[in-house]
Amino acid sequence: MYKHLLKIPFFLIIIVLFFIQLNKTYNNEIKTNTTPTPVTTEVKNVGNLPEAKTKLIATEIKGNLGAYYTEYLTNFYITIDGKTQNFPYWVNVSNKTWYPFIYFDNINQDKKNEIIIILTTGQGSELLEQEAHVFNKVKTNIGELYEERLVENPMSIINKNVKTKLTKSDAIIKIGNKITKINIKKFGIEPTHIFPDVSLGNILRFKVINNKLKAVVGATISPSGGYIGNIYITYTFKDNMYQADDIKFVEESFQ
Repeated sequence: MYKHLLKIPFFLIIIVLFFIQLNKTYNNEIKTNTTPTPVTTEVKNVGNLPEAKTKLIATEIKGNLGAYYTEYLTNFYITIDGKTQNFPYWVNVSNKTWYPFIYFDNINQDKKNEIIIILTTGQGSELLEQEAHVFNKVKTNIGELYEERLVENPMSIINKNVKTKLTKSDAIIKIGNKITKINIKKFGIEPTHIFPDVSLGNILRFKVINNKLKAVVGATISPSGGYIGNIYITYTFKDNMYQADDIKFVEESFQ
């Protein structure tokens, strides 16, 4: 039954056996060197605002979840004036520089300060993703309490109100009847590194400026060195939610 092996050159048999042994050795090394990091959890105080009587607690998770090592904050508890609410699905990066920001400002002109919590859900080189959670003070049958109100997603607002186009020479951003045209040649970017269209959303952050909640969305035309400006969305409280009141593009000054 092995007569056919006699027809195979001896050196080919040696090569096949060599690669079989090499594959076994490689697989053994992979098994030896891929010991997963155990998942650990720790409850942390990640935010305090004494003037609002507000404290933010979260669970930090570290370790291998699946194939990747990860660190993040989740399962938030917010205590406001002695009353605690749980938000198990909130997520924030574990980098202390980007721990949640807490504002205490009147952003809906009701003569009562709202509590605004800004979470950073993603952060890295050329990347920043944030989301805003706003708590309004409302009257209930057990007294005044802080309840969360929806903040319209800024990317949904942009998809409905902003049109962009990128040519070999210009980046064009249209918001309503206003058109901004930017000569992209001044950036000195290689044509092969230019995106097919203006990219919006790699940088998405929230701020409270002059008692107004604002989303700031970066506009870029290439992976590196292609930042051309920001879209600013100013929110207003209407129909029991925070939605866009004003949208404008501000070009980055180029020197």
